Amino acid sequence: MTEVDISQTLAASRSRLERALHSAGRPSSAAALLAVSKTKPASMMREAYHHGQRDFGENYLQEALDKQEALSDLDQLVWHFIGPLQSNKTRRIAERFDWVHSLDRLKTARRLSEHRPADMPPLNVCIQVNVSDESSKSGVPLSELDALVADIMVLPGLRLRGLMAIPYPTDDIAKQRQPFALLRQALESLAARYPQAALDTLSMGMSGDLEAAISEGATWVRLGTAIFGERPKPSVEIA
Repeated sequence: MTEVDISQTLAASRSRLERALHSAGRPSSAAALLAVSKTKPASMMREAYHHGQRDFGENYLQEALDKQEALSDLDQLVWHFIGPLQSNKTRRIAERFDWVHSLDRLKTARRLSEHRPADMPPLNVCIQVNVSDESSKSGVPLSELDALVADIMVLPGLRLRGLMAIPYPTDDIAKQRQPFALLRQALESLAARYPQAALDTLSMGMSGDLEAAISEGATWVRLGTAIFGERPKPSVEIA
């Protein structure tokens, strides 16, 4: 496997984000990189930390817990859970993460809220929206978003921050922007309806569509291979 120079890949990713923000007429502070570190070793995350990265996204609970233990000596790490949520794992996620980007069911939201320790601030959550209407894709349909938001807003252990999406991939930037625009419009509508909630987050955009996402208002862009290199195909799914 080719060795990755994290200092170079992080610098390149930050420069790409900066250029995209400038092209979109947005300030450099308007969006941040979420380093998707799933399947990558804690040693690579430690190197990214020493080059200024603090926010890391993980898909698999046990893998993330092992990394949290390995990196427990580091200050100010922010852990984001971005993978599918399973009901039997909500307790550990509520106890050990700062953000959840992939919330799409009320039952799971209630469990996360119930399990969030009382001595911790509410868990930051984004609702995952299926903006491309793909039957195989996780996320709540746009038509059901309003009802789910109303139910989540009253849960004391959660702080709804915004929306997340993983649209159908395409190389056409105009087609990339369409689902991101739908997500932005949905967030704007919710923010007008719930001004007290300070909804401020659009988690959208990855290596192949970062520029389109930034053009439509992304505040978190999720980059994995661009920072940590290619991932081998796992022989079995990591739970």
